[in-house]
Amino acid sequence: MLPSLFSKAIKNLLTTKICFYISKIFNFIICNSLFSLSHVCKGKNFEHLKIWLDDIKLATSNFSDKYKLGSNGYYTWYKVDLSHFDKEKLTSVKGESSSELPKRHNEVYIKRFFPKDDEHDEDLFFTELEVLTSVEHDNIVTLIGFCVEGFEMILVTEKCSNVLQDYLGNVRIMRTLTWEKRLKICIDLAHALSYLHSEMEEKKMIIHGNINYARFGWDENLVAKIDDFEFAVFLPQNQNDEVLCKRTDFVSKYHVDPEYKKTGKLKRESDVYSFGVVLFEILCGRFAFDQSYLNESEKGLVHVARQNFCNGTIEEIIDPILKEETNIKSYNPNRGANKDSLHTFIKVANQCVAETQDHRPAMKVVLDELKKALIFQVCQVCLCVVLIIGCIYSC
Repeated sequence: MLPSLFSKAIKNLLTTKICFYISKIFNFIICNSLFSLSHVCKGKNFEHLKIWLDDIKLATSNFSDKYKLGSNGYYTWYKVDLSHFDKEKLTSVKGESSSELPKRHNEVYIKRFFPKDDEHDEDLFFTELEVLTSVEHDNIVTLIGFCVEGFEMILVTEKCSNVLQDYLGNVRIMRTLTWEKRLKICIDLAHALSYLHSEMEEKKMIIHGNINYARFGWDENLVAKIDDFEFAVFLPQNQNDEVLCKRTDFVSKYHVDPEYKKTGKLKRESDVYSFGVVLFEILCGRFAFDQSYLNESEKGLVHVARQNFCNGTIEEIIDPILKEETNIKSYNPNRGANKDSLHTFIKVANQCVAETQDHRPAMKVVLDELKKALIFQVCQVCLCVVLIIGCIYSC
């Protein structure tokens, strides 16, 4: 009898102790998350951006695979219909309770970060949250809301109808992107990076730190946007424009600044290099790691492009779709790419992927050159239209 009572007492004691420590751990996680959240908010009111976990579970059918778009080592993302705060009516909600905030219902992306033993994933979540609540730009994806409940850390953002990743290497859908459309997409993305690097309020600066083909998309109006800021570096005013940040977990090693690999110094020029790789991908219509490039160099597209640029044979690797001559009879004058436009684009793309950071242009310079390339292209289209009209009237 006594051994039985003793055994029962021991079990009860152990159960109590285990529950106590679990409670302590859980409370620590909650408090730590709340502290991080308060750090991100910094006195700003983001109540209107908070979305209940129950609402997200309802929209995703408890995170069902049928809504799942993909997953990596840090988060899983979903595409769902969700009722959320209408940011466009923000000015009309002052003084109203959260239940009275204007709502809208549309398709969104949900990014669910994985809870782990270390704080790395939590840092990624709060870094992206801090960036998205600090920026306001037409070419940066809009934060619709977030959820921090228990172990869950979730971001909800606007959805882009098209993603560059789906186009590269797919001849059928790349054909829908004329040279003019490609230029406009590149200009939008350059606008966003230029803003992050040098045009934010209070002279703040953000280095994206992970620019590649998977970070860009555009909506049905061809407005391109940058996404995924979990690895961004947020530099406040008066801080040096570089940071020591040694990482190895990149989506694509072919987009990483070679000088950053050697020194661990992440600078604005690191973003410029990565963007230059994307420019060449858009020019050539293929991923930087396409096997055709790897057959020539283990470094992929950038090495092949720079070599061809030096040899004067860069046109050999341009997307064949862009080489199609303008067909006046089909009244499709914007299909062909203007040579001056191509030359301007290729020249600045090659400057972006210079081996050293000091030899790369600032994003403002890149943006101006891309605009110049678009002007050359649009002028060609206008000239073709004039010729077509002249032919019609002469008949």
